[in-house]
Amino acid sequence: MAIKPEGVRTVAFGGWPEQALDFYEGLERDNSKAYWARHKAVYTDAVLGPMTDLTEELADEFGEAKIFRPNRDIRFSADKSPYRTEIGATVGSGYIRLSAAGLAAGNGMYMLAPDQLDRYRHAVADDVAGGELARIAGAITAGAGQDGIALMAHEVLRTAPRGYPADHERIGLLRHKGLVAWREWPVRPWLGTPAAKDHVIEFLRTTRPLAQWLDAHVGPSRAEPGRRR
Repeated sequence: MAIKPEGVRTVAFGGWPEQALDFYEGLERDNSKAYWARHKAVYTDAVLGPMTDLTEELADEFGEAKIFRPNRDIRFSADKSPYRTEIGATVGSGYIRLSAAGLAAGNGMYMLAPDQLDRYRHAVADDVAGGELARIAGAITAGAGQDGIALMAHEVLRTAPRGYPADHERIGLLRHKGLVAWREWPVRPWLGTPAAKDHVIEFLRTTRPLAQWLDAHVGPSRAEPGRRR
């Protein structure tokens, strides 16, 4: 029997306790190193621990997991608040976020590099590939009022991109400079139970066709390492 190294969590995901939400409500009021130091144990046990358990349990189906650091990069920001007021993680192409407002999840490519954007637009304009994406997008957002799944991007142009007609049948998709399915859940009792994982799994499975389309038709950036984009 394999034995996990010392310090590795083996607890099954059970949701986030109320202390996790209290922690972020407090951090929003007092985003300071002093607050963090006083509540570091709460962050470790009530916030980071459950996110670690959740992403580890999702990794086998959805891909490699990574949890983002709690510290903000303030080098070039006018806002010098040292800490993020949410915890975020990626699992494959998916993204999970917990904050005082509740739970959120995304899936897709939020911001495309120039070479990715070029491939994306060519694929959207293609009748076969673009038609497939339109059907996928329609299926994902068909119950937007009920499911709350929307499509978004880092930037959406107000007009048609250069070289594409303004009356293109998929102009809405062509104006996106990225494409992500996004879902938010306000605080509900199930957030503190294993059912929180079920909500994330359902979202990631529902939006998987979008991620697969982007992987097949856009893929990673091919820009040279270190090259400006």
